[in-house]
Amino acid sequence: MGVSRLDVFYRRLLLSKLFIGGWGKPEDLKRIFEFRKYIGDRERCGSLVPEDYPVHIDKTEEHADYQIHEGFFISPLEHLVPGILPPEAVKARFQFIVPKKWQKNRPVCIHLAGTGDHFFWHQLRSSLKNVSDLLVMGGALILESTVLLRWLEREGYWPLGMTGISMGGYMASLAVTNWPKPIPLIPCLSWSTASSVFTTGVLSKAVNWKELEKQYAINSVYEEEIIKLLEYCGVDSLKMAPEFAKNDESLSPSGDVRVSVGQSTRAGGEAEAEPVDRVISSGTSGGGLGYLPRSPGANNPLQGTQTESTKCSRPSLHRESISFMKGVMDECTHMANFSVPVDPSLIIVVQAKEDAYIPRTGVLSLQEIWPGCEVRYLNGGHISAYLFKQSVFRQAIYDTFDRFCLKYPNLH
Repeated sequence: MGVSRLDVFYRRLLLSKLFIGGWGKPEDLKRIFEFRKYIGDRERCGSLVPEDYPVHIDKTEEHADYQIHEGFFISPLEHLVPGILPPEAVKARFQFIVPKKWQKNRPVCIHLAGTGDHFFWHQLRSSLKNVSDLLVMGGALILESTVLLRWLEREGYWPLGMTGISMGGYMASLAVTNWPKPIPLIPCLSWSTASSVFTTGVLSKAVNWKELEKQYAINSVYEEEIIKLLEYCGVDSLKMAPEFAKNDESLSPSGDVRVSVGQSTRAGGEAEAEPVDRVISSGTSGGGLGYLPRSPGANNPLQGTQTESTKCSRPSLHRESISFMKGVMDECTHMANFSVPVDPSLIIVVQAKEDAYIPRTGVLSLQEIWPGCEVRYLNGGHISAYLFKQSVFRQAIYDTFDRFCLKYPNLH
């Protein structure tokens, strides 16, 4: 299938760039990689989040047939990897929509938000400052989703499931790999790894490759130390990425393509560190927990490093940077590096056939990684599916919850 023209056109409307701060601090990347190897094994990290982890509700709005609770808790990542989260992201906030009358049981679906969702709403121009921020977000959301699921269990809600669109769908998938019980999962417009998103998809044109190449060239820690921490995950990232670059001239930084997922910047060009929270939405017969990812800011890792022009102008630098990006993303985001969900038959993936944001060529499919999961394909691309196909997403949620109730009627 081709790619959606609407997807390509929409990206060109946005002006700011992704990862304007670069890779992130090398020491942060090392800590993230080490933690990923731990959290990628469900059995090893089963006790990371206590059963009675404290969750607080600090505001409730009354409506005719439902309530909206707003709550918070401290991200477990702050305790497990101290200092990796920026201060504004330590407190995780969520919104919980609860009907006053239930048709049957008390089902809740946690909805993890996609790129650009802040404070339970859509925000113009929001993006991650550093590559490491995306990896930190993934680790935080795995643990924070566990907190919410355990809290909902204590409060008597059942069945529980997870969903999200685009990045939210991907993060929901990560979270479910760490949950020790069968659980409905409905990832919409996401796939098996984020590496192709930032190296071959339309978002690759929004990446600040110039800054990434500069940092990769003048700070030897990336290619001499960090690259050795990357693991094989079914596809040889470091060998495949140069081929992607060779076949995609649009990735060349000299073209100065001004497109991005959008992050607010100050007049001087420095990205603002903006807190982002979570949201919970409901269907017609159940509660919905809406949960938004944060876009944490971080400092520029280059402090007192070399700036020799010869290092920054080597012909292979762009391809090396793309290879490194793919390796880093596969290390921390490839589903093959995480445990298989307890029951993949409770997973319905909704994907767009012409999605230009989430390339599926050259990466392992979710069916290969999660045998038994179902994939439903929509005609069109990422943007059109998001705008016009949400009824399909909701139907997949209903179908998955029904499937769970039939298969596990007594699992609560």
